[in-house]
Amino acid sequence: MTAPRQQAITVNLRDEAATADLARRVGSLLRAGDMVALRGDLGAGKTAFARALIQSLGDPDDEVPSPTFTLVQTYDTPAAPVWHFDLYRLGGPDEVIELGWDEARSGGIALVEWPDRLGSLLPPERLDIALSFGPEATARRATLTGHGGWADRLGSLEQP
Repeated sequence: MTAPRQQAITVNLRDEAATADLARRVGSLLRAGDMVALRGDLGAGKTAFARALIQSLGDPDDEVPSPTFTLVQTYDTPAAPVWHFDLYRLGGPDEVIELGWDEARSGGIALVEWPDRLGSLLPPERLDIALSFGPEATARRATLTGHGGWADRLGSLEQP
């Protein structure tokens, strides 16, 4: 059995506005059934990226709190329901199932911070976004890796 096709690009983000712009561009490519895995150290910008992405799919004035304590927040958007998971405090995949994972995957868009907690539930068809700190205080770097069908969708996200 061969591994799913994958493609990676790196985008330099000079500030939070550039991060929000990338999130909007990713949001324009999302459809029901997609999964976006957000990786990065604490403070690298995962929640800021998620907030901008969710607002781009729905109402830009919607409050989008971090699901750090609630573990999951859902948003009805024209594209599909968005399930924003923060799995930082979870011990393993069994706990994710209790949060509605199967429902999120059956027709929603799953946006997951700390996807390593998914274990074997991590789907092979997904977009991984790894955020890291850049050379300046407000700068970040995003490495996007498309797995499966996402490999073909990444081209439109490359910097001009």
